[in-house]
Amino acid sequence: MALFESYERRINNINAVLNANGIASIEEAKAICDEKGVDAYGIVKGIQPICFENAAWAYVVGAALATGISQFVGGLIPLIYFLRENNSELKLVTSKLNFRVLGKTCFNGSSELMTNLSLSLVNMLYNLQLMEYAGENGVAAYGVIMYINFIFVAVFIGYSIGSAPIIGYNYGAGNGVEMKNVFKKSIKFNVFAGVLMCVSAIMLSGVLAGIFVGYDAELFEMTKKGFAIYSISFLVMGLN
Repeated sequence: MALFESYERRINNINAVLNANGIASIEEAKAICDEKGVDAYGIVKGIQPICFENAAWAYVVGAALATGISQFVGGLIPLIYFLRENNSELKLVTSKLNFRVLGKTCFNGSSELMTNLSLSLVNMLYNLQLMEYAGENGVAAYGVIMYINFIFVAVFIGYSIGSAPIIGYNYGAGNGVEMKNVFKKSIKFNVFAGVLMCVSAIMLSGVLAGIFVGYDAELFEMTKKGFAIYSISFLVMGLN
């Protein structure tokens, strides 16, 4: 089936580029984007509904290539560095299987496991219920809210990632006083950021919804109202 205009004339060149980067087809490129949670096709169509199909699929191909190249570069450059003679204390050595350390690692990561499992389960249940009660517009509105949500959640994720090395260093050094200090400051920051994110989300709900679904008045109103309600969660999201 032709996915876009002049499909037969263009697909061979597109596949050649994809194959050179380890992607078998344009369908696999779409699957890669979906796996990473990037709906490039949907974003393009949401922003500019009248765009040609080949423009939307061009973004899908570009996003898939960028995803693959980033993984390649992120793994290749450190490998080349550590294979060479260097002054770093980190070196490539023969590893030994240590089940005790492996068990501790798995236990330590169990919270992240449950977080991702619960998020996936909740999303599935939300989509099922939304399809039943609100139809396709409900599912579309929820999808847009999740995309917008990442803009605000990035603040909390960034702070969490940035503070983790500080907490880890002081924990290893046995510096309990500094750990308590970081904890208190983190509580204050997340409370302040939560209030700021909630107020900002409510005030900007119409603007943000319009970027994605401004082409449909009914869907726009549903998304705007839904995101305004969802924004209340930002009050406790950072603390959680």
